[in-house]
Amino acid sequence: MGIVGSTIKPFKNTAFQAGKDFFDVTEADIAGKWAVFFFYPADFTFVCPTELEDLGEQYETLQGLGVEVYGVSTDTHFSHKAWHDTSEKISKIKYAFLGDQNHTLTNNFGVLREGVGLADRATFVVDPDGVIQLVEITPEGVGRNATELVRKIKAAKYWREHPGQVCPAKWEEGGETLAPSLDLVGKL
Repeated sequence: MGIVGSTIKPFKNTAFQAGKDFFDVTEADIAGKWAVFFFYPADFTFVCPTELEDLGEQYETLQGLGVEVYGVSTDTHFSHKAWHDTSEKISKIKYAFLGDQNHTLTNNFGVLREGVGLADRATFVVDPDGVIQLVEITPEGVGRNATELVRKIKAAKYWREHPGQVCPAKWEEGGETLAPSLDLVGKL
């Protein structure tokens, strides 16, 4: 089975989130909710803070959609706190960072770089049933776009809430959807 449509595996990781004590996050904490697991190679690096800041700028929008966000690297929760306390970009972020020094999550999601010990640059969107609905993996030198991630999440939520309807390319909230049928075959 491919990763899209598979169910997340059990995990327990310690998180850092600005303004809170360290806390543990497990698969039970996301049950019944939408969640984004936003993997990146390492704290104190180059492309990563630009992506994490971009995602942070969409955090309020994602929260309004009922989506929780977790930044994940193979660093510790202590490293995440230190980076938050010393980086202008990272200090603005309000979502949680999960430490994955034991590589549980990176292995569960299949994004651990063998022989390197770092996570690939990867995004996973998990639905309220714990099923992975969206995946994006880019090479280390290519940053992701949080605005496009929000669009894809809105489409995934719409598709889940409206059986029989699908969202075409470039679909935006409120846009036309399609009802797949024999009548549409060869007409699009």
